[in-house]
Amino acid sequence: MLSRAVKVPGPLIALSTASVFPDRTPDAFEIAARLGYDGVEVMVSADAVSQDIEVLRRLADYHGVPVLAVHAPCLLITQRVWGLEPWGKLIRAKEMAEKLDARVVVLHPPFRWQRDYARDFEPGLERMGEETDVVFAVENMYPLRAGGAEVAAYAPSWNPVLMDSPHVTLDLSHTAASGSDALAMAAELGDRLVHVHMADGTGVTNRDEHLIPGRGAQPCARLLERLAADGYQGTVVLEVNTRRAISREARLADLAEALEFTRGHLGRPAPVGDGRSRGSDGPARESDAPSRASDGRVRASAGHTRASGGTDDTAPARAAGTPATGPDPVGPRGAV
Repeated sequence: MLSRAVKVPGPLIALSTASVFPDRTPDAFEIAARLGYDGVEVMVSADAVSQDIEVLRRLADYHGVPVLAVHAPCLLITQRVWGLEPWGKLIRAKEMAEKLDARVVVLHPPFRWQRDYARDFEPGLERMGEETDVVFAVENMYPLRAGGAEVAAYAPSWNPVLMDSPHVTLDLSHTAASGSDALAMAAELGDRLVHVHMADGTGVTNRDEHLIPGRGAQPCARLLERLAADGYQGTVVLEVNTRRAISREARLADLAEALEFTRGHLGRPAPVGDGRSRGSDGPARESDAPSRASDGRVRASAGHTRASGGTDDTAPARAAGTPATGPDPVGPRGAV
């Protein structure tokens, strides 16, 4: 299922499309190519491009950046994306992953009010897993705390370590928010750990910070080093919050720092040509980065490519240069 990915030693390192907010999904492909990430994880959101398989395929081909994972729309802010039926969302996420040659669908445990979904969650995932090569990796979440009491928003649990889930995503911003020991969770999960959301957090109550790794209190470096030593073959996804970056250059610097940190502690050398934009028509060229559009941004318009002065059927759909609107898909409002 990773046939489109460039073969590199050690785990693949991907950029979540949520990490470029308030920029849009196409910008994530451009940035991933420019900085040298191995691929992207698509966070399915209200952004129409994140829901469009054909546009995503064209972006992946144009930038030479494969889609390595799909994050199903199971956040509070994406409850109406792809309808309200939770199994229907997972079916569509699976179909997207299959068509894009992505290996993993990331999903959250059910909300407590999704009683029927929660009741059938574990056996239902097992049935779906038997019908596809795509892996459904349940992500650890966190309880909410108020007045010394915990309010559980998820069922059967916010913690997939305690669930009968054969595949798990470990998110280090969520371990900070839950007060969990990330290293102990990883050790207990063993081979069930197939996907990692690399981020950091300070452990402040009810704050899901998604900091650049190394800027918080989580054992990001030690976890990465342990994964490398154990021969981990999953993907490490940088799912970080850059919405406070004062400029696009500052956002690029943050995402480059996150990649360098992760590479360094995984023992991954930077590939030849790192830091340059890659197009589907040949080797990376600095003069081509970040794109061929007049404003330097990837643009999408109804699934067709439009650059200033005409159409280009060989390039991907390009998204408007204006930032996305709506709440941040990672961080306090987006992660629950």
